[in-house]
Amino acid sequence: MVELGLSRASKPVSVSFRIPYYTQWGQSLVVCGSEPVLGSWNVKRGLQLSPVHQGDELIWFGTISVPKGFGSCEYSYYVVDDDRNVLRWEMGSKRRLLLPQAIQEGELLHFHDFWQVGADAIPFRSAFKDVIFRGDWSLEVEKPLGVIQNSLQNDDSVLVHFKICCPNIEEGTSIYITGSTSKLGNWKAQDGLKLSYSGESTWHKDCVLLKGDFPIKYKYCKYSKGGNISSETGPNREIALDSLSTEPRYLFRSDGMLREMPWRGAGVAIPMFSIRSETDLGVGEFLDLKLLVDWAAESGFHLVQLLPINDTSVYGMWWDSYPYSSLSVYALHPLYLRVQALSENIPKDIKVEIQKAKEELEGKDVDYEATLTTKLSIAKKIFAQEKDKILSSNSFQKFFSENQEWLKPYAAFCFLRDFFETSDHSQWGRFSQFSIEKLEKLISKDSIHYREICFHYYIQFHLHMQLSEAAEYAIKKGVVLKGDLPIGVGRDSVDTWVYPNLFRMNTSTGAPPDYFDKNGQNWGFPTYNWDEMAKDNYAWWRARLTQMAKYFTAYRIDHVLGFFRIWELPEHAITGLVGKFRPSIPLSQEELEREGIWDFDRLARPYIPQEILQIKFGDSWTFIASSFLNEYQKNRYEFKEDCNTEKKIASKLKSFSGRSLLQNEDHIRHELFDILQNIVLIRDPENPRNFYPRFNLEETSSFKDLDDHCKNVLKRLYYDYYFHRQENLWRQNALKTLPALLNSSDMLACGEDLGLIPSCVYPVMQELGLIGLRIQRMPSEPDLEFGIPSQYNYMTVCAPSCHDCSTLRAWWEEDEERRQRFFSSMVGSHLLPPSHCVPEIANFILRQHFEAPSMWAIFPLQDLLILKEEYTTRPAKEETINDPTNPKHYWRYRVHVTLEALIKDKELTSIIKDLVRGSGRSHPGKQAEKQVIQESPVATTEKKQIASSKEKAQVATPLNGVPRKEAVAVPN
Repeated sequence: MVELGLSRASKPVSVSFRIPYYTQWGQSLVVCGSEPVLGSWNVKRGLQLSPVHQGDELIWFGTISVPKGFGSCEYSYYVVDDDRNVLRWEMGSKRRLLLPQAIQEGELLHFHDFWQVGADAIPFRSAFKDVIFRGDWSLEVEKPLGVIQNSLQNDDSVLVHFKICCPNIEEGTSIYITGSTSKLGNWKAQDGLKLSYSGESTWHKDCVLLKGDFPIKYKYCKYSKGGNISSETGPNREIALDSLSTEPRYLFRSDGMLREMPWRGAGVAIPMFSIRSETDLGVGEFLDLKLLVDWAAESGFHLVQLLPINDTSVYGMWWDSYPYSSLSVYALHPLYLRVQALSENIPKDIKVEIQKAKEELEGKDVDYEATLTTKLSIAKKIFAQEKDKILSSNSFQKFFSENQEWLKPYAAFCFLRDFFETSDHSQWGRFSQFSIEKLEKLISKDSIHYREICFHYYIQFHLHMQLSEAAEYAIKKGVVLKGDLPIGVGRDSVDTWVYPNLFRMNTSTGAPPDYFDKNGQNWGFPTYNWDEMAKDNYAWWRARLTQMAKYFTAYRIDHVLGFFRIWELPEHAITGLVGKFRPSIPLSQEELEREGIWDFDRLARPYIPQEILQIKFGDSWTFIASSFLNEYQKNRYEFKEDCNTEKKIASKLKSFSGRSLLQNEDHIRHELFDILQNIVLIRDPENPRNFYPRFNLEETSSFKDLDDHCKNVLKRLYYDYYFHRQENLWRQNALKTLPALLNSSDMLACGEDLGLIPSCVYPVMQELGLIGLRIQRMPSEPDLEFGIPSQYNYMTVCAPSCHDCSTLRAWWEEDEERRQRFFSSMVGSHLLPPSHCVPEIANFILRQHFEAPSMWAIFPLQDLLILKEEYTTRPAKEETINDPTNPKHYWRYRVHVTLEALIKDKELTSIIKDLVRGSGRSHPGKQAEKQVIQESPVATTEKKQIASSKEKAQVATPLNGVPRKEAVAVPN
């Protein structure tokens, strides 16, 4: 027992902690809190608990002593190793220890707790507490939590303080406890113990129970004002008096969350630039979100998901359409500005100009350059007219005061970018190195450039006001607005200019070969200097999330795997194949030598025998060899110094432009890259005695020409490097970085976890309460070609497609054999499927996702439009947002129907609403009665009978009468 310094005349109050939790060997639990008796948040000085087996449970116990007049204290549980290093900790809110007012000296209090996982905190994220579960009523807080006023009359009784969290509750509904004693109604809810609301979605009540009644079984239930009773799911709860210690007279029972069928919602996803309205100027605009929210709410959706909306104006051309390369992680993109809303007094000539521009920009796709140029030109004219009025207004002054830390460098960067005609700040002379002194001088009111600087303030102010208006509107309509947090920032960005120490500028980020690209991806972003970021507890990341939370109540973490490890490439790389993971444990030269591997030069340099050149280039091989290679041994070649990297090869090829031998430049570049990548080991440039196995090394001819001993050793080491030796390192890395994000805002966090998934990822995401992503055509199970939505985990977002792949309609039409396999395995029919994704097929696939156990089913708008044939006239390929295999893809897709037209289309709205309601993904108030996973989604009767055409007749039977082969899963 840990004792506080007490006088001999007083007897301390004993506080005992009890929590069931399973640990691994060498791990233990510690209670740490805000007061010295619990370590003052220093885990090494907290209370270490002792384990005891009780039945099938491992219970951890510990006791402290506090004086009778002890006030309150916050505390949490931690898992530590033998040296008390923290291995993991509870998610969610801090717990509170508060002594009863009537407690006597020498009394014993027991706190019975349950470990809080990340999922427990999800209902308290802003997406739920401020939007989904937000009611128009208020509950009166009847009594402060933990202040017990009841007194115990004798030693035969125990005062139990029950506490339960229930964020999803309808107006007029009460929470009761019913159980095995008369005080708990003898299992009659109406005679049970009615709880009081204590704030923050928590209900509690004190109850004096006789010791002879223990152990007591009980459950919580909801009692509506209409008399309906819904008891929580799962087995009965049980409370017993521990036989291992003195029986307490006070027992605090924190029962976590009320167990009920988990809430499930649906949403629509569309990039900001893809939205089309009758008002916009060539591209979707922030104020269009109000219309999108109206349509979403009317269709039964609870969420609208966007791609990143930050300013990406790096190059001043259409390359800037790529939304994941931020010029600033704080600034909003001027592309989404509604110029008509800049002023109530726009001159007539500017109105005419706006109307003319609208007609010219009303194209099939976004004309990025023309649209942005036009908007900025018009905005400058309006700015010239009323800059003094706006800049002196209280609303602008408030905005500037709250955002000046990022706004000043951003405005200065934009000015310098335009002045020097480049965003490459290394070319800015004395401004290449950022300093506060230079910044303040440049943006001062005495500067000749002050007006240009203020224009960027002005644009950001109006973007903020317009997006804030849309965000507030979404909350009022009960719709979650979900943003997107890119994993990287532009190499030539405000952030790399202001915080160069946070980035590894001589590297580039990407992804190893995966579903999207067999050559891997190179995104071009510098990798992060995590050690430097950790010095201020990841302040840069926390500030990003704080800024996002001004507009969004949920967000998607792009490439969440990057917080475990990132695929790092040298700056001179163009493709994403020859990289390594950072951090990772390399293969040391000593380790390789112990395995009998000696010829590192052979393994780590491109393997180029003459026969490879002859095979790849035919009769042109001698010209290629003389131009790009040196023969360092007989029939063995190496690249010349001026073309020994991918960027050098690409540059040299351009110098041969127009020569007949190099007419097929793309083919030659591809083959030269392939030869350059023909290695087995990658030598670490920072430590030449360390090596990394090249991804898919067995596919290289360099590997195939090795002797059997080398092959066997390298295969084993390769598998160990990619699938075993890094797991603990990557887990620890994620548990250092991700909590900084999750704790910096109340937004609901979802992680994009597609790609090569280390085994540590899913447990960490589950522990932190991070919701994963499931795309049916990219299953996480290695033995499946198509994911089975009915077997998805609850802590997921499911979707038939996403912005990084073809739409559902295009995917269906791409591959006839794959289409037949899907039809056979998922629909359960061996008939010939229709060649086009007709509405009945779309309905079936979408319904699979609506009825999945996943917390969220989010659908690209393009996939929803297939539900009506009239919206499928546009070629399916044109609806794809991104082609990950093309690093210079033009992001310009626009929906071919306006939001106003969609709102008027009551038939489409009704079809979608039926899917939402039929799957139980309805309004919070209707969840209890609707929240049932259907026995067989395809067994339900279609509202519209399938037409009798020959093609549609082929799908009539399996879609309407044949049960699906999927196992129906209960949300877990």
